[in-house]
Amino acid sequence: MPLQDAGSDGAPEPTRRPVVRYHGTGGTLAAETAETAETAETAETADAVDADDTGYEQRPWPDGPRWRTFTGGPCLPEPPDDDEADRRLGPASMPREPTAAEVRLVNAALLLRRPLLVTGRPGVGKSGLAYRIARELRLGRVLQWPVSTRTTLTSALFEYDVLGRAQAGQAWYAAQSTLGRAPTGDEDGDRPPDIGEFVQLGPLGTALLPWRLPRVVLIDEIDKSDPDLPNDLLHLFEDGWYAIPPLVRVKQQAPSVTVHTADPGGSASVVDGIVRCHAFPIVIMTSNGEREFPAAFMRRCLRLDVEDPDRAALSAMVAAQFGGELDATQRDLVRRFMEHSDKVGGLAADQLLNAAHLVTSGAYRAGDTDGAEWQAVLEAIWHPPNGDGTG
Repeated sequence: MPLQDAGSDGAPEPTRRPVVRYHGTGGTLAAETAETAETAETAETADAVDADDTGYEQRPWPDGPRWRTFTGGPCLPEPPDDDEADRRLGPASMPREPTAAEVRLVNAALLLRRPLLVTGRPGVGKSGLAYRIARELRLGRVLQWPVSTRTTLTSALFEYDVLGRAQAGQAWYAAQSTLGRAPTGDEDGDRPPDIGEFVQLGPLGTALLPWRLPRVVLIDEIDKSDPDLPNDLLHLFEDGWYAIPPLVRVKQQAPSVTVHTADPGGSASVVDGIVRCHAFPIVIMTSNGEREFPAAFMRRCLRLDVEDPDRAALSAMVAAQFGGELDATQRDLVRRFMEHSDKVGGLAADQLLNAAHLVTSGAYRAGDTDGAEWQAVLEAIWHPPNGDGTG
C-alpha cells in the first residue's frame, strides 16, 4: 500500500509506489521505487520514463553467469511480433500488478539463463506468463510448443520432409529429361530444389537460433510428455545448440543452408548443420502437477507455483478484457464465480471470461426477469474441469 510522508513544510510528499518490472532491456530492477504525484504533469512524466523507444539493435541485456554464456552468431534481425498477447491478456494499456514471487523468479530465471517451471491448478493462467514477459520486454511473438504423450524433442527442434525432397528431385530430373537436357544443375535456375526447402525448424529449434535478444518459448503442459522428454532436454538446456543431421551430411557441398523457421514466413541460415544460440531463450514450462520430474531436471530449473487468483486478480482480468472499471453486474459475477469455484473444487479463469462475455453482450441478463435462464447458462459453462461435477 502506498505511504505518504510529511515534508519539512508539513505538506505530504509525493506518493511512493513500487514499480514492479521484470529485468529488461532497460536494466530496471524489480524492486525499484518511483515517485508519483497526484498531478497530470507527474503522471505524464512517469509515462515518458516508462516508455522506451530504443531500437532492437541498441537495447542492452543484463549479463548472465560466465558458464551460461553462448557464442552463436551472426545475430539475426529483430523477430516478428503479433497480437497474441493482446488477445490472451487484454490491451497492454490495462495495468496489471504481478505477484512478488512472480517478479522474483522471472528475474532470477532471466539473469541465470535457466528455464522456469510454472506449476499450478489447470486454468489459473500459467501460460499467460510467457506472453506477459514477451510483451513487457518487447521480445517478439511467443514460440509455443504444446506437449503430448507423442511429443518428441526432435519435432520441437526441426522436421525434415525427406519424402517431399525425393519427390521434388524426381520431378526436376523428369522435367530435365523432357526438355532433352542433361540434369547437371550447373546453370542458374537449373538446379534441383535446395535441401533447405524441406527443413522446418520447430518452436524450440527457432528459439535457439542466434537471436541478439532472447526469444520466449512456451513449453505447455510438459507433465503430459513421455517420461524421457525432460531428460532429453537437459543437454539442450546446458549446451544451447543442436545439430540437424540432414544438413550436417551435406555441409561439404552446402555449408550454409537457408531453412524455414517457426515464425510465419520466417527463414534463417544454418551453417554446417549446427544451430547455436547467442542469447539463451526464456523458457517457460507449464505443469498441472500430473507427474514428478527427475531430480537432475528440477535442479536445472527454477519453479514458480501459481496460486488460484483472488478477487482482485480476477477483477483485473475481466477489466483488461472488457475495458474500464467493472460495473455492478460484473462485480457480482466475479463474486458468484469465486463462490462456485470453491464449491466445486476449482474453476478455470477463462470460464469467468466466458460468463462475462455473455452478460456483456446483452444476450443474457442477470436480473430477476430471466434469472432462471441465466442460472442454467452459468451451470452449463461453470462446470468443473474434470466434467464429473465433483471438481
